[in-house]
Amino acid sequence: MIQTKGYAVHDKNAVFEPFNFERRDVGTNDILIDIQYAGVCHSDIHQARGEWGNSTYPMVPGHEIVGNVSQVGSEVTKFKVGDIAGIGCFVDSCGECEPCKSDVEQFCLKGAVMTYNGTEMDRKTMTFGGYSTNYVVDQDYALKVDASQDLKAVAPLLCAGITTYSPLRRFNAGPGKKVGVIGLGGLGHMAVKLAAAMGAEVTVFSTSPGKEQDAKNLGATDFVVTREPGALKPLAGSFDLLIDAVSADHDLNAYLGLLKVEGHMVLVGLPEQPLQIKAFSLLGNNRSLVGSSIGGIKETQEMLDFCAEHNITADVEMINIDQVPEAYDRTVKADVKYRFVIDVASM
Repeated sequence: MIQTKGYAVHDKNAVFEPFNFERRDVGTNDILIDIQYAGVCHSDIHQARGEWGNSTYPMVPGHEIVGNVSQVGSEVTKFKVGDIAGIGCFVDSCGECEPCKSDVEQFCLKGAVMTYNGTEMDRKTMTFGGYSTNYVVDQDYALKVDASQDLKAVAPLLCAGITTYSPLRRFNAGPGKKVGVIGLGGLGHMAVKLAAAMGAEVTVFSTSPGKEQDAKNLGATDFVVTREPGALKPLAGSFDLLIDAVSADHDLNAYLGLLKVEGHMVLVGLPEQPLQIKAFSLLGNNRSLVGSSIGGIKETQEMLDFCAEHNITADVEMINIDQVPEAYDRTVKADVKYRFVIDVASM
């Protein structure tokens, strides 16, 4: 077994403490990643604080992981020692069901193995995440990372990046398309960068006037302050695609009215309360309201390759491991531009 140092919570009070545990030995198809950077995702906060009702403790959060490959199994062909590898939100699946065979392993019918707060396919062995010194993962569930990129800023791509890339690709964001991004936070700032790189015309919708210059710097051509009365009215029926990255309560109907005929609004944020939809908001213009989760391994690798080609990374603020509690509080207050990343060496 491989000795590992982590940073864990033991109940929903989410008090972090050092936590020593063991990873499995490197199997024939496994690689060992010495973790350098781990992004702080808002879902880490929900899980650590037991806000989704499915938390298991002790918990080592973290599913935006980048590090060095330090050991490979005898049958590994995808990686070699010294490569840079990434791990996203899941680390295994059955590999046999229809979703797995269709490259959407995240929807495995037997249940994909989450990177943390889950169990291995044996449904007994707990998984511990990236707020730790290393991770053992099957090569088929690890991602190749371009070593020339700013690795600390690559880490958030493993969740925030793929969460926004997937619907942009699914609904053909590109030249000639008008894309609106609702909310400029960890997810929203990635959506702007990616949509702009795909060639779309991007508008950011935000309640914060002070973010306008940031939006333009990220690649947006227009910025709308949604708190201003009547701000949305002139834009009715003008967007092909809306990416809604807001996790607070808000009126979806107002934004649905911005879609063109057969336009799509995609939810990637996670509001805590149920959202109300008026039927006519969808029936008018044959609009669609859809949800989108993370991508499969193939699509996530495609996203990383796209980001490397276009020199796209997340905007990050680095923290040491003992600053995680403060980072959680600041994330909830939207006081970060735009993603915290842990320097795991500080552990």
